[in-house]
Amino acid sequence: MTTISAPSIASLKTTTSTAAPSGNDTASQMARITQQIVKLTQQLKEIADGSGSAEEKQKQAEMIQEQIAMLEAQLAQLQNQQAEKAQEKQEASSAAVTGVNNPSDDHQIDVYI
Repeated sequence: MTTISAPSIASLKTTTSTAAPSGNDTASQMARITQQIVKLTQQLKEIADGSGSAEEKQKQAEMIQEQIAMLEAQLAQLQNQQAEKAQEKQEASSAAVTGVNNPSDDHQIDVYI
């Protein structure tokens, strides 16, 4: 197993923060964030198996846990945005169309017998 040194943690932090999703699709952004969370979780597991003092391992684990928490917050925000968009689409599509089964002044038929 390899040990994560302080310089590699600093580079990990910068690569994680700069690897922001660049796609316009919310689903692809969510997938990328989920992949980053999986990678960080794997690194977190590797810390326990690695060599080094308990204090170093604790610091490394805390940094990775903070990154995971930030990514989870981003993921939750994207999920909320996606849910809001879906709700807006549903409301727009389910809005009553005037003139179809709900006659309006412009869409009435006068029948004379």
